[in-house]
Amino acid sequence: MSSTLLEVTRASHEEVERLERLIVKDLQNEPANNKDRLFQSHRVRNMIENIIASTEKLVEVYEDRDNARKDEIAALGGQTATGTNVFSAFYDRLKEIREYHRRHPAARVVDANEDYEAMLKEEPVIEFTGEEAFGKYLDMHELYNQFNNLKFEKPIEYSTYLDIFSQPHNLPRKVKFTRQYRQYMENLLEYLFYFFQRTEPLQDLDRILSKVTTEFEEQWENGTVQGWEKNAQENGHVPADHTVIDLDFYSTVEELKEVGPEKLKEALAALGLKSGGTIQQRAERLFLTKHTPLEKLDKKHFVKGSCASEPNGGAVNSKEVVNSKEIALMETKMNKLCDLLDETIVRTKENIVKKQALTYDEMEAEREEEETQADTESDDEEQQIYNPLKLPMGWDGKPIPYWLYKLHGLGQELKCEICGNYSYWGRRAFERHFKEWRHQHGMRCLGIPNTKNFNEITSIEEAQELWKRIQARQGVNKWRPDLEEEYEDKEGNIYNKKTYTDLQRQGLI
Repeated sequence: MSSTLLEVTRASHEEVERLERLIVKDLQNEPANNKDRLFQSHRVRNMIENIIASTEKLVEVYEDRDNARKDEIAALGGQTATGTNVFSAFYDRLKEIREYHRRHPAARVVDANEDYEAMLKEEPVIEFTGEEAFGKYLDMHELYNQFNNLKFEKPIEYSTYLDIFSQPHNLPRKVKFTRQYRQYMENLLEYLFYFFQRTEPLQDLDRILSKVTTEFEEQWENGTVQGWEKNAQENGHVPADHTVIDLDFYSTVEELKEVGPEKLKEALAALGLKSGGTIQQRAERLFLTKHTPLEKLDKKHFVKGSCASEPNGGAVNSKEVVNSKEIALMETKMNKLCDLLDETIVRTKENIVKKQALTYDEMEAEREEEETQADTESDDEEQQIYNPLKLPMGWDGKPIPYWLYKLHGLGQELKCEICGNYSYWGRRAFERHFKEWRHQHGMRCLGIPNTKNFNEITSIEEAQELWKRIQARQGVNKWRPDLEEEYEDKEGNIYNKKTYTDLQRQGLI
């Protein structure tokens, strides 16, 4: 019965409308916890994808490139090659319907609502590692190992890596031009992209990153991309950051020699140039790169196998400089994803620090407690929690006692303008927030160090005024040679530098 094109079109429209109503119905239910929220979001995402697929099918039908729809409509109107016969078309259609029911006498009307309602109870399969705790934390141990293999001076701790992985602009430029760094950045971007899709399936990440790419292109043309500001010469010259030594500060080879043989050797090695010889030869060889592109230098200056014209050589060549745009774009996208996952990153740091402070027995006890809580979670969710005073929820998912609520002053709202007018409930949370990331970020934006002097200050104006007073006070305590440097004349009289200079100028001394 659904073999005709018009019937397929009608069924597709019906499916789209049913799915739209299901989405509205599903979103009207408030999830009880993070797990239910993820299930709901992925259900809605799947239904949206089904709507898109049905809509694309409808667009293809309405475009009617093969004129099948037009011919079918004409046939229903009785239009044939010999003329128009409405009754003939009607009886042919009636005969087709009767023949169908004769062949399928047990056919019955299927209630599609039952199948669609079952979708609201579906629990989609979402792949998370044990460390990710169903999207609560990040699992970046593999990326951490890759980062440590980038040949830095010394390995760092995992907790330290979580603090700095979102700040690629602080890494040495020469490290970014290695294949290992490129592979690391691709893996990091892929992981964050995949994690965000699993935890926020309703976000249009492609549209967000497309906007980031557009903004990046403009910033790249202006040379304002963070960590990739224009400090290079034109026509393929290598930026000063790549040579370890900024050659713009040296006008002659003699001046460059003052850097020392080790620094010169390091700079030459970074460019793939020969690093042997006397200090004079090293300085002359490096000074050549100030006004001459690497690809135009004589091959005798390069280490064998690392000529500037070889794309896989060890030197920073013009092709790699072109690829720096791709690396910078990946870093920009990664920064945007880190902004979107900011709360998850902070939660991950806190969890790692907490685990480092626990013993093995405490970790096992906590794991057993989480498993027990997960077993009883579904039973507790079915019971409606009576909370008329709207008290905060405790660790067990139930309202805390009212006496504890009053003891900690959780009914007192304290706002901080430096944190973007963020509200802190209770004195304890308010005092603790001065050392947390949100307040520290606000102080950095104001250009003020977050020291104890600024505790209890939440107003931007007050913080700026106090910083000015501190700077003025520090200025008074500075060494002032004109007033504090002492001079003695022939008669043994003591003067400060200013007075002595004035008397000497007047010929009185």
